Amino acid sequence: MTTTYAVLSEGLEKRFGEVHALRGLDLAVPEGTVCGVLGPNGAGKTTAVRVLTTLLTPDSGTARVAGHDLRHDPAAVRRRIGVTGQNTSVDGDLTGAENLRLFARLLRAPSSRAAELLEQFELADAADRPARTYSGGMRRRLDLAASLIVRPQVLFLDEPTTGLDPHSRGGIWDAVRELAHEGTTVLLTTQYLEEADRLADDIVLIDEGRAAHHGTPAELKARIGSYAEVVVGHASGLPAAAAVLDQLTGSEPVLDAEKHTVGAVTTEPTLTLPRIVRELDAAGVLVIDASLRPPTLDEVFLRLTDRKELVA
Repeated sequence: MTTTYAVLSEGLEKRFGEVHALRGLDLAVPEGTVCGVLGPNGAGKTTAVRVLTTLLTPDSGTARVAGHDLRHDPAAVRRRIGVTGQNTSVDGDLTGAENLRLFARLLRAPSSRAAELLEQFELADAADRPARTYSGGMRRRLDLAASLIVRPQVLFLDEPTTGLDPHSRGGIWDAVRELAHEGTTVLLTTQYLEEADRLADDIVLIDEGRAAHHGTPAELKARIGSYAEVVVGHASGLPAAAAVLDQLTGSEPVLDAEKHTVGAVTTEPTLTLPRIVRELDAAGVLVIDASLRPPTLDEVFLRLTDRKELVA
């Protein structure tokens, strides 16, 4: 079966003076899927989105979005995509309904579409209030609704839930799942790795302007093995616990003096939790809790980008 790609790029390059933001970025996002794009600050995520949405022209490389060439037919690309950026695009002095009706007129969509989206995003009760009176979560939902006035083939979401509380974030997640279920391809950049884990069919990890790693969340987790974590009774026991985990796992442990924890990734298939506990006991470490589990996507990120702390 031939895969049809909603977003396909090869060798995208973009410079801003001395800054080389994209260094040959390759992406392949199948139609009807959610692709999570992760990476540390300055990795090129937002630049990639701005190039793929025709807001920036690449210096070199090729890309097709929704079946159209980015360089040769940018107008056709724009007709088939929706974009929700990091900052809301709605007018705070207009009501929620007025904002959506304005977008509908600009995009020559039926005015009834505004009412549909207000219902879909649970904003109907606040439709006649100025958008400046909305909470952060409501404004983000209104912004997302505005990008869907014309149903896009591809929707670009650039950190859509930054700064939202868990309840508001969950509402955005539900909306993204529904869009993907209806056939819209979603390219999502996010600083919340749990968000990518929950929503993405595939994940691309961008580092230094390149697609450094790619796979499903499960595949990326399997790539780095398991994660051993120990909670000690006192911070003074952390060095000894770290030495034990270093010896057993063969990877450098990560210590958290405040939480009294030490953890390390292991690809050793024969390592068991009882063995870890025995070795810690032999080293005189007071263990409060210990676990050996699949890694979180945060731990995958740290391992694959070789960083000590998470910066997404």
